[in-house]
Amino acid sequence: MDHSDLTQYLDYALIAMLLAVGFAIVRLRNLFAVVMLTGVYSLLSAAWFVSLDAVDVAFTEAAVGAGISTVLMLGAMLLTARESEPAGARRHWAALAVVVAAGAALFFAIPDMPVYGDPNSPANSYVGMDYMTSTPNEIAVPNVVTAVLASYRGYDTFGETVVIFTAALGVMLLLGFGTGRREEEDDAAAGKARTGKAAKTEDKA
Repeated sequence: MDHSDLTQYLDYALIAMLLAVGFAIVRLRNLFAVVMLTGVYSLLSAAWFVSLDAVDVAFTEAAVGAGISTVLMLGAMLLTARESEPAGARRHWAALAVVVAAGAALFFAIPDMPVYGDPNSPANSYVGMDYMTSTPNEIAVPNVVTAVLASYRGYDTFGETVVIFTAALGVMLLLGFGTGRREEEDDAAAGKARTGKAAKTEDKA
C-alpha cells in the first residue's frame, strides 16, 4: 500500500465524518450543540483541504469557519432560545428539494471537471506554471501559494481581509447593541415587578 492509497482512505474517512456531522446538525435541536458541530464540520473540511493540497483554503476555513463564525454564532445564540422550535413538514420538504436540486447540479458538473492530479489541468498549466517558474526568481518566499497571496495578489488579499474584518465588526456591534437593549428590557421588567410588589404590600397594609 503506497502513500496515494493511504491518502485516498483518509479522504474517504473525512468525507464519512463530514456526512455524519452534517446529519447530526440537521437532527439536533439544541443550538449550542449545533454551533459546536458546525465548528467541527469546518475543522474536518480544513483537514480535507490539506489532504487535497489546498493549504491556503484550509487555513481560511479553519480561521473563518471554525474560529470567527463559531464565536459570532455563540454570541448570537445568547440573544435567542437555546432550543430551536420544531419546523413544519412543508419546510422539511422544501429544504429537501433544494438539497436534491443542488446535489443534482453538482453531479451534472462533475464530468466537466479535470481529473484529480492531472498535470494538464488548468490549475497546473497556463498562468499557474508561470507563477511556479517566476516565484523563485522574483519573490524570496519558498511557498508559491504564500507568494501569490501575499505578493502577486497582495491588494486582493488585503481587500478580502478588510471585508471579513468589517463584517465581523458589524455583527459584533449588532450583538452588543442587542445585548444592551435586552439588559435594559430586563431591568425595566424587574422595576415593574418591584413596583407591583410594593403596591400590593401597601394595599395589604
